[in-house]
Amino acid sequence: MDPITALITLALGGVLGVGAGWFLFSKGKKISASLQQQINEQERSLKSMEVKIIEAKTQIKTAEAEAKATAREILSEAKLQAAEMESKFQSEHARLEEKEKGLDQKVHEVERQRTHLDDQQKEVDGLKGELTDAALKHREALEKVAKLSQEEAKNQLSAELEHEFADYYAGQMKLVKEHMEGEVEEKAKNLMAEAMQRYASEVASESTATVVQLPSDDIKGKIIGKEGRNIIAFEQATGVDVIIDDTPGAIIVSGFDLARRYVAKLSMEKLIQDGRIQPARIEEVVAKVKEQVGKMMLEFGKRAVEELGIAGYPQDLLKIIGRLRFRTSYGQNVLKHSVEMAHLGRMLAEEMGADPMIVVEGCLLHDIGKALDHEVTGTHVEIGVEICKRFKVRPEVIHCVAAHHEDIPMQSAEAFVVAAADAISGARPGARRESIEEYFKRLRELEEVAKGFEGVQRAFAISAGREIRVYVDTVKIDDLQQQKLAKDIAKKIEEQLTYPGVIKVNVIRERRVEEMAK
Repeated sequence: MDPITALITLALGGVLGVGAGWFLFSKGKKISASLQQQINEQERSLKSMEVKIIEAKTQIKTAEAEAKATAREILSEAKLQAAEMESKFQSEHARLEEKEKGLDQKVHEVERQRTHLDDQQKEVDGLKGELTDAALKHREALEKVAKLSQEEAKNQLSAELEHEFADYYAGQMKLVKEHMEGEVEEKAKNLMAEAMQRYASEVASESTATVVQLPSDDIKGKIIGKEGRNIIAFEQATGVDVIIDDTPGAIIVSGFDLARRYVAKLSMEKLIQDGRIQPARIEEVVAKVKEQVGKMMLEFGKRAVEELGIAGYPQDLLKIIGRLRFRTSYGQNVLKHSVEMAHLGRMLAEEMGADPMIVVEGCLLHDIGKALDHEVTGTHVEIGVEICKRFKVRPEVIHCVAAHHEDIPMQSAEAFVVAAADAISGARPGARRESIEEYFKRLRELEEVAKGFEGVQRAFAISAGREIRVYVDTVKIDDLQQQKLAKDIAKKIEEQLTYPGVIKVNVIRERRVEEMAK
């Protein structure tokens, strides 16, 4: 290497060394300044923390002082309250002791009075015994003098009084009865009139025959079938009678069971519309229609309970209720009659203060036995009670069902309301009807019952059998016996006859005296 190059290299190395040293010196100086700054910040932070610690200690001392003062105040208040409570307790204890002493004195006084009363009772019992003995001796002496026993004297005196005052007592009884009947009848009329005015329904009457319209008379031959096999199969499947006569464009389905007639009517209409009338097809159509009518019964039952606001009945009971839609009593539809009764009964119960829901259920279910009385033995009341028990109907409602015809004594106001609603619904004009033969038979039986009593001269059933007028012999029947005869006739009619509504018994005693002036 030449000297110049070496010199230049050496100069460059020196310059680089000086630069590096200067760099390292300035860098170290900066690091030292940064460390010094951090140390200063740490010292300031420590001083701040010491100040805070001193302040916290001061606050702790202040809080301790305040807590001690508060504790002293609470303790003093507690001591005052304890002193007051102790004072009240002592005063109450003293008052109770005074009461206890007063009660002890009263108990002693009551015991003393009871002992005194017992003594007086014993004295009274002794006097009663003496009085009874004296009365017995007096009665024995009177019997010896009168030569009559006590019972004989009573009977003789009773007979004489009855004979002497018969007219007077009969008149008094008649006045009292007329007054009571007038007052009660007026209230009952107002109550029932208001109920019937608030609820007015159509008259529902059913007959025993249904007319099926035909598109033409040619279809009658198909209905009869070869050798009558179609009509025989139809009658066997439906349980009704089919009457085919000369009436143009119609045939008649006859039967007492409204449900069977309805099934027969729908089945006949479907067969006529289909055109295939043969035994196999008849059985198929009748089976389908019976299923359809069963669903309709359930729907009728649901509508009835929904209209009356009744809930909780099972479907089987609803179906039995719906079957009443296909039952009639004296031409009156039983389901409509029951629903009408329920509305009337609710209004009467609300006016009388009875339970409206018990009355409503009793009215709806009172004739439930009529839905099955062709299939089960027993009266419709007995069957209805069994149905209600099977479906766990309330006992109060069951009693209304059992007593609505007075088969058992009525024991509740609701039972009386149900019976009254039944009479109102069944007895109103146009609600029920019967055949002319049954009508005349009932009138004859009514007159015969009245004529069977001694002293009756004539008897006439009037007002469509709602009233019977009985004319009696004035010599054999006096005023007192007239009252008894009317009750006896009414009781015998209730026991022996079956009739809708109420029958009025009117016993007439008329005495005419004629004398000739010459």
